[in-house]
Amino acid sequence: MIDPVDLAECRRAIEHGSRSFYAASKLLPRKVADPAMALYAFCRLADDAVDLSDEKAAAVLSLRDRLDLAYAGTPRDAAADRAFTAMIHDFDMPREYPEALLEGLAWDATDRRYASLSELRGYSARVASAVGAMMCVLMGVRDADALARACDLGVAMQLTNIARDVGEDAREKRLYLPLDWMEELGVDPDAFLANPQASPEIREITRRLLVAAEALYQRSEAGISRLPLSSRTGIYGARFIYAGIGRRAAKNHYDTVTQRARTSGREKVGLLAWSMLRTVGSVVLPQSAILHARPLAEVAFLVDAGASTQGVASSGWGDGRGGAVVSILAQLEQRDRTRGTQPFSF
Repeated sequence: MIDPVDLAECRRAIEHGSRSFYAASKLLPRKVADPAMALYAFCRLADDAVDLSDEKAAAVLSLRDRLDLAYAGTPRDAAADRAFTAMIHDFDMPREYPEALLEGLAWDATDRRYASLSELRGYSARVASAVGAMMCVLMGVRDADALARACDLGVAMQLTNIARDVGEDAREKRLYLPLDWMEELGVDPDAFLANPQASPEIREITRRLLVAAEALYQRSEAGISRLPLSSRTGIYGARFIYAGIGRRAAKNHYDTVTQRARTSGREKVGLLAWSMLRTVGSVVLPQSAILHARPLAEVAFLVDAGASTQGVASSGWGDGRGGAVVSILAQLEQRDRTRGTQPFSF
C-alpha cells in the first residue's frame, strides 16, 4: 500500500506540474486516482529531471538506477520512489512500460530528431502511451483492444504537447517536428532553432500535428467503454482537456511560437461536465467497431507487453527494442564517463 504521506507529496507535485491531469484525476475513483498519482509523480519528476538538466545523460542514468531499485523493492528515500515502488507491487506492473519511458527519455538526452510522423509516434509511444498502458493496468484492464486504444490516446496527447510547445522547445534548442515535413515546406531546422518564428510553414506543421492527434483522439474513445464505469469520466476528461489545447491553438491560427495554447479553468469545468455526459452515453450506445482496429505499429510492443499477462502470445522486446534500450544507455554511460560528470540525483 502507498504511504499516505508519500501520496500527499505526489499529489502536490502533480497539482503544480500537470494541471490537466490533476483536473481529470478528480473524476477517477480513489482506488485508481491514488496509484495514478504515484505513477504520474514518478514519471513527471523523471521527465523534468531530464528535461531541465544540463547533464541529461547523468539524469537518465540516475533514472535507470531508480527504476532498478524500485523493481527490486528497495526504492530511494524519496516520496515519489517509495510510492512508485508500492504501485509496482500492488498492481504487478509490467517492467516493459517504465523501460519504454526510460528509452524515450534517453532519446531526449541524445537530442534525437525525428525524420517522419511515424518516428515521432514511436517517441510518443514511449513517453506517453507507456503511461496510458500503465493507467489501464491500474484499472485492472489488460486486454489488447483496450490497451491499443489507450496507446492511441497517449500518442494523441503527446502530439498535442509537441504542437503546443513548438516555440518553447525551439528556444531550448529542442526539435520534435517531423523533418520530412520541414523539408517539404522549405524550413531549415537549424535556422528555425536559431530564430524561432511563427511562419506560415511552421503553423502548417503545427496544424498537421493537431490533425493527426485529433484522428487518434477519435479512435481512442472506443476503448474507454472497456474501462470500469467508475473510471470512464476521468479518462474522457483527460481526452477532452488535451484536445481542447489543440482547439485553442487553432483559434490562435496555429501560432504556438509566440503564444501558449491552454484551456482555462472555466473551460476545464465545462469539459469535465461533458465527460460525465459521454460516460452516460458509453453505457447506452452500442460498442464502436473501432475498438478492434489494429494498434499503431509504433505502439504494438506496448500492447503485447500488457496482453501477454492474459495468456496472449507477446513479442515483448522481440523487435530489438530491449537491445536498443541497453545500447542507448551504454552510449549515455560512455558519454557521462567521457565528460567526467558526477551522478545526477533528484
